Amino acid sequence: MNESAAAEPAEGVAAGGRAAARRGAKKGAGAKGAKGGKKDKSLIRRIFTWKKVLGTVLGLTVAVIGAVVWLYMSTPIPVGNPDAKLQSNVYKYKGGAILARDGEVNRENVDLAKVPKAVQHTFVAAENKTFYNDAGVDLKGTTRGVLNTLMGKGAQGGSTITQQYVKNYYLSQEQTVTRKLKELVISIKLDREESKEYILAGYINTSYYGRGAYGIQAAAQAYYRVDADKLNVQQGAYLAALLQAPSQYDWAVASETGKKLVQNRWNYVLDNMVEQDWLDKSERDDMKFPVPEEPKADPSQEGQIGYLVDAANAELARQLVATGTADDLKSAEDMVSRGGWNIELNIDKKKQKALEKAVKDQLTSKLDKKKRSVDADVQAGAVSVNPHTGAVEAMYGGTSYTEHYLNNATRTDYQPASTFKPVILAAAFDEDAKTQDGDQITANTLYDGTSERPVVGSDIAFAPQNEDGQNYGDVTVQTAMNKSINSAFAQMGVDVGMDEVLKVGGNLGMDTEDLKAVPAQTLGTMGASPLQMAGVYATLDNHGKKVTPAIIKSAENSAHPSFKHISPIGEEVISREAADSVTSVLTGVVDDGTAKTSVRDNPLRKGQKVAGKTGTSDDNKSAWFTAYTPDLVTSVGLFGESAKAPHPQTTLTGATSGLSGDAGRINGGGYPAQIWAAYTFGVSTKVSKFDLETDQGAAVQTASPSPTTSPSPTESASSSPSASTTPTDEPTTQEPTTDEPTTDEPTTDEPTGGTSTEPSTEDPSTEPENPPDPQSGQ
Repeated sequence: MNESAAAEPAEGVAAGGRAAARRGAKKGAGAKGAKGGKKDKSLIRRIFTWKKVLGTVLGLTVAVIGAVVWLYMSTPIPVGNPDAKLQSNVYKYKGGAILARDGEVNRENVDLAKVPKAVQHTFVAAENKTFYNDAGVDLKGTTRGVLNTLMGKGAQGGSTITQQYVKNYYLSQEQTVTRKLKELVISIKLDREESKEYILAGYINTSYYGRGAYGIQAAAQAYYRVDADKLNVQQGAYLAALLQAPSQYDWAVASETGKKLVQNRWNYVLDNMVEQDWLDKSERDDMKFPVPEEPKADPSQEGQIGYLVDAANAELARQLVATGTADDLKSAEDMVSRGGWNIELNIDKKKQKALEKAVKDQLTSKLDKKKRSVDADVQAGAVSVNPHTGAVEAMYGGTSYTEHYLNNATRTDYQPASTFKPVILAAAFDEDAKTQDGDQITANTLYDGTSERPVVGSDIAFAPQNEDGQNYGDVTVQTAMNKSINSAFAQMGVDVGMDEVLKVGGNLGMDTEDLKAVPAQTLGTMGASPLQMAGVYATLDNHGKKVTPAIIKSAENSAHPSFKHISPIGEEVISREAADSVTSVLTGVVDDGTAKTSVRDNPLRKGQKVAGKTGTSDDNKSAWFTAYTPDLVTSVGLFGESAKAPHPQTTLTGATSGLSGDAGRINGGGYPAQIWAAYTFGVSTKVSKFDLETDQGAAVQTASPSPTTSPSPTESASSSPSASTTPTDEPTTQEPTTDEPTTDEPTTDEPTGGTSTEPSTEDPSTEPENPPDPQSGQ
């Protein structure tokens, strides 16, 4: 018992010892870890003691303050002399021949006392409400601008009137950190040394207002034909609003979007004046927007010269912003207007003269404004683009810049009508879209061409009328394009999805960002210019690689040595197969569609391959023909514009009496196509063929589609071709005449593009015997 009892404590001791040893081991390990942790924390504390952190912060603060003080002391207010910096811009044709030279400064400084106080307030309300109380700078905006510059983000806002004046009068418009810091320091100094009245006077006298006008006096004359002391508040608010984007907001050339923007800006200015107690609210509520007078063009810019110079200046300004050379469009336009630019255009002198001659021979020589007043309502615009380089090789802006200031080639206030239909087809092909029945859309897919047929699959009801209410029954996509059938393409737009259609339109070069994705857009009811449409079709011609038409080949200025013009050829925006398939289909419009009389049978054609589309707005205010060969794309538009100011849109119908002796319509297949053919076939030096990677469309020999059961139009919006609509293989031998309806059988002429000799895929059994020529929306 005793031994046992003695043994138990021994074992207990041993066990306790082992336990203690284990605990000791853990404790020792913990101690070791703690020791290491203490060592790490000790190292951090030695490096980052509160004294060192505080010292570093204080040191940096002192360094920054020292740098600012040094910068402030070492940066004097320079002698401002912008007139001495203003030079001529030189514009040249492609190859170097001089086109024009400008540079005369339209400026007359006026004392601030001569500018009505209320007009002075419009500029403060527009740009810098705190102007009378601030220290001349916006530190937050300037900091943001410096950071954006360092990160390459480009444009920024937030500058005070003082800073803008310093930039305009003492510095340059280039976007660098150094310039922004100098702008900050000089602005602070100027605000301390000069009165607010001095700064405001300098600002309104040195700013650029567009129309070649520097300063408020020149602007008052340019826009309202009055001196600065006779400006009223409404006019002053417009001039103040104009400074944000002079070219975009100039009422004479502004797009519908631009007009809305400047009116919004005008309202913003007046509302701010009310907020600042500078204008009585009841007086403000009675104010109406003061539409500016028409511009007076420089006599030296007559003919097409002024249009070309303005187009080049606008493109250069956009490029300066896009490359980060200028902060914003306002700064960029000022950089251009200050001169010193040597600009070589892409304009080919021979093609330019040929385009001018084609418009004169085919259109303007037949107009007589004295005998027929309606002839003054016809305006023509055209742009010709090389699809491989993006070069704008010719541009027709109107009869003369001194007679019609607005450039018809770049204006975007008219509907492109059915020249938009290829965009819908491009979206269908590129997105592998399907009909309501689930069949993939191809050139041989059937659509119901019944006029006023309601679209299927849309939450928004839409039932467009075909021209003259013509019913076509079931037709292939090829025939629908040839005949420009509205009901078929309205349904196709819904099948593809209008969001996708507008997205593809934007990718191709149209301005679709703010458009509503509704079926009505399938009729081309948005605004577009010949320049934009030439770019869209050039992208199709370039096998889907984006072409942004460029009027400028190169632009150099010693003050901006780093500026390089962005290439007009971009990345692929739709697949090559989709682009080539659209091109193939568009050859049918020329060979057996709405353009066959003017283009297919033109004796100057000599076998040249052509793809294109006509367009006539449903209210006959515009008529288009945009088409291309493998090497040249040209868009021609005719626009009905009242000769009475402010040039509202009007119908082209009445003007036809002066052109053809009847009361018929001017449609896309008429004068626009005739101008296109006379120009294109006149400058073509060789016959070329399209290099197409596609197995469908009028330019390609395709096998007859397999017979299928086609639902009736009331059952389905669209379907695959049925046996009853298999394309005919027997072309007619009837000779076409100018009075021949576009729904006749194909002729034996060889189709354009590719190697096909097969006639159009239209089904004669579905066509009326003598249908009228479809034009609306063509």
